[in-house]
Amino acid sequence: MIKVPLCALVVFLTTQVLASPAQTPLRDIVSENETATSAAPRKLHGRFLHITDMHPDPHYSFHASTSKSCHGKKAKKKRKRAGYWGTPDVECDSPLRLIDLTLDYLDKNWADEIDFVVWTGDNARHDEDHHIPRTLDEILDQNKRMAMKMEKIFSKKGIPVVPSLGNNDIWQQNILAPGPNKITNEFASLWSPFIPFPQRQVFQRGAYYSTEVIPGHLAVISLNTLYFYDSNKAVGGCQYGDDDDPGNLEFDWLEVQLKQFRDKNIQVMITGHIPPSLGNYYPECYVRYTEMSLRFQDTILGHLYGHMNLDYFSFMEEIDLEIIPGEEEEGPRAKGGRNGLYETLLREFEQLPEESEEERLDGLAVINVAPSVVPNPFVPAFRIFSYNVSGDGLMGARKQREHGHRRGRKGNKDDVCKDKRYDKSWKCHLQKSWHTDRDAPSRRNQALTPLGYAQYYMPDIATANKTQAPRYELEYVTYPVSALGSGDWEPVPVRHLPRALREGRKGKRYAPYGLRDLTVGSWVGLGRRLGQGAEKRVRRRFREYMGVSG
Repeated sequence: MIKVPLCALVVFLTTQVLASPAQTPLRDIVSENETATSAAPRKLHGRFLHITDMHPDPHYSFHASTSKSCHGKKAKKKRKRAGYWGTPDVECDSPLRLIDLTLDYLDKNWADEIDFVVWTGDNARHDEDHHIPRTLDEILDQNKRMAMKMEKIFSKKGIPVVPSLGNNDIWQQNILAPGPNKITNEFASLWSPFIPFPQRQVFQRGAYYSTEVIPGHLAVISLNTLYFYDSNKAVGGCQYGDDDDPGNLEFDWLEVQLKQFRDKNIQVMITGHIPPSLGNYYPECYVRYTEMSLRFQDTILGHLYGHMNLDYFSFMEEIDLEIIPGEEEEGPRAKGGRNGLYETLLREFEQLPEESEEERLDGLAVINVAPSVVPNPFVPAFRIFSYNVSGDGLMGARKQREHGHRRGRKGNKDDVCKDKRYDKSWKCHLQKSWHTDRDAPSRRNQALTPLGYAQYYMPDIATANKTQAPRYELEYVTYPVSALGSGDWEPVPVRHLPRALREGRKGKRYAPYGLRDLTVGSWVGLGRRLGQGAEKRVRRRFREYMGVSG
């Protein structure tokens, strides 16, 4: 079990943040069971790793047929042979050597540069090969192997790891019954180094939990999204009045967690495997997630997910809680593949408000979906986020959050909800006060505000071989070029930047977005730029990034 109490937090505050990068991460966190002589204090670097969908496949075979999940004997046709390190653009999972290469790279290059790890699931292969069907033992063995590696690289160095359960981490795929059950009990054991002891009983019931990655300041809540997923036919879909539905029980627990963290002035990241959308969640589960995300906008810093094997962001909006009689509910869906989702997102982005429309920003929350390590269908990738550790608020008196500034807009609900067709919808029953604060870290750059991320990918995986291993390279950053290599604190350490950026050349190739931070307003600004289409180069980059530059 990771135990990182905050015994010493030395803070040198600066008066500026990312826009003027004088950020100096000089926070020391020392474990209670450590002394100054027995272990070096843990520094807060203002960065964390998000990694997802590794899908290790112990049956992957070099030169096997790509039409047979890269399993079995050598394929006759060269163009159909599996690559040594992995094979993009086909339905094959990751060879174990790719997983080891990735984690060894993170150990060598990033473990000393980050504060915690968000790890959003799918650590077993897909069930694509009917000649070698998956078994629960194999799934658990792969998850055990992955957990041991993550513990060795990160946890044993004092870096909290926050895993989430993926839809391929269970047997049968996608189907998880209410807990406690064999799956929740097994993962409670496998993930014992990562789950705080007081959360173990909750985890055994539902495979969700929370942990304070910076004690007293920042928590991460890991959700079990399988209880919201519309492919899981073992649950009821969060129907109003079904108090025993595991999705409703999870949201009831989440509400209590958010209230407690808010009362303690602790900011929260919410993570999980399957991103919230009407294309993924049962409709009533999506309503509850959206309402809670907007109600606690002053406490939630962001929503981090995987599963889609794509790179994109989307919004949960206040309009998602309105009742529109006779109109089919729509949301960001992946129907039609990447192109269908791309077009849907652009249509939604076009309707976003101006950044200056603060009241409308009160009704928005941002979902970040990260690409996968498994090269299916694109090349491997991971993200390094940065967050503000120099702004006001990490030490001393912090602003007490006021009680709800307003209630969710009722619209025409008083009339519509008299109709029996809608009385059983959560939309007619979620009228609690919303906690919106335009000076919260999710809205204004200050202590703990997410500042941006750098995405690394492996463009040469298809051409690499036994003697020439593939390499991770910077794909893009969300920051402006001026924020890189220009201060005492770097959102991306200079040694991790390509030469062109280090030397100030061709910066826009790597930094087309130029976001000042990752507040709601910044994401809305980028969304509007994409939706309106005036900046064709930015649109083109966004589309390329969705497929990890594929």
